[in-house]
Order: sequence, then structure tokens, then C-alpha cells
Amino acid sequence: MDRLIYTAMTAMNAAMDRQRVVANNLANASTPGFRQEVFAVTPATLRDGSLEARAMARGNVRGADMGAGRSVPTGNPLDVSLEGEALLAFQSPDRQGEVYSRRGDLRVAASGVLENGDGLAVLGEGGAPITVPPGYILAIAADGTVLGRDPTQANSPSEPIDRIRMVNPEGSPLAKGIDGFLKVPGPNGGTGVLPPDPTARLTPGTLEMSNVQTADTLVQMVEAQRSFEQRARVIATAGELDEAGAGLMALR
Repeated sequence: MDRLIYTAMTAMNAAMDRQRVVANNLANASTPGFRQEVFAVTPATLRDGSLEARAMARGNVRGADMGAGRSVPTGNPLDVSLEGEALLAFQSPDRQGEVYSRRGDLRVAASGVLENGDGLAVLGEGGAPITVPPGYILAIAADGTVLGRDPTQANSPSEPIDRIRMVNPEGSPLAKGIDGFLKVPGPNGGTGVLPPDPTARLTPGTLEMSNVQTADTLVQMVEAQRSFEQRARVIATAGELDEAGAGLMALR
């Protein structure tokens, strides 16, 4: 009986984890450039000698769905959407490396650093955050070059400030961290770096939206809830059978 209960309990934990992932996807259905997380459950069989003792369920995030989201025009010159499989490189939140995303709602922070809607600094070709002179009027070219013009100088042309670091993940492993950003797994829990892609192109004035399909995600949430309830009923039934068996033993 303990095997039945323990196996059902691990399945309940997997269903709860799946529901967390689905809830996170649904919460980011309107987040620009968001890539929905893909959840997978695998059986982990324990053997006692040559006999199968129990098969536990292990659920975890397998990765991210890298399918493209739809692009919408915004008219904002600092909004960009990437073409193909390219990714934008940002400074990691701990400033110890770089992370990748398709989120292109860029803006200039009070410090003059170019950042996206998550507050992550956009990296330039040299790997350092792009810093913009104060008050400059900005534009972004299709090859990622950030152009700036001093409004105090009449008829002054726009000059290149830096070029946004764009990378191509093809052939490289990618993992999605609990912070929601894409990373290259490195040794000892560290992170690696993707090589720059000089052929990558972007479209200014547009924004790529999340690739989460709201209707499908709601169905997945219902499925996860029902899966949890089914395992709970199995545990309840196991308890009833145990009580019935103990009652029969008492009659003897």
C-alpha cells in the first residue's frame, strides 16, 4: 500500500510543478519576446533486486519553445523585432555574464544605459553595455547599429554609437533559468557565451510578442488540475482499502 501512495504522491508533485509552469506561461502571454516553457514528466523506476518496486514521476522544465511570436508595429524607433533565430544579448542580472532574449522593447535608463523592458542592459559588440550620450535622439538600423544625433547641433547627422550584440543559438545548447532568461549551460553551474552573428537583422518600430497560445495554455491548466485531483483520489482510495483491510483483520 505504501508503494501505491508514494507513487501517487510523486505524480501529485509533478502535476503541481506542471501547474506552476503553465501559470507562468499564462502570466507572460502578453510579455514581448517571451518563450513559453516546455514541461515534461518522466518515470523513474526503482528496482528491488530483479523486481520493479515502484515507478515515480519526475517533472521538470525541458526547455523553451523557440517558435516565433507575431510581430506588431508600434511606431517606437527603439522597439525592435528580430528576424530568423537570432537573439539579443543582455547583461545578466548579477552582472557576471550574459543572458539572451527576444524581448526588444528597448529604452534609455536614467544612467544612459540602453536596456529592455526587464531592465537588463543591452550589450554592444565589445560585450559591454551600450551607453548613450544624454539627450541624444536615437534610431536603430536593421543591422543593429545604434545611431544617435545631438539635437543641440542643427542639421547634425546621426552618428553610430555602438552595434547591438546579436547571436545565433543554432547548434548550441540553451537552457531557460528560473529567472526566465535563456542561457548557455557551462561547467560547474556557470554559463557560456554564444558567438555573435554578423548576418542577424532586426526590424525597428515593431515588437515581437509572446508565443504563448492563451487558449491552449488554459486547457493545459485544466488538465494539470484534473491530473492532481486524480492522484488525490488514488491516495484516498488507498486509505479506504487500508482501513477495510484492517477491519477484516480485526474480525479474525
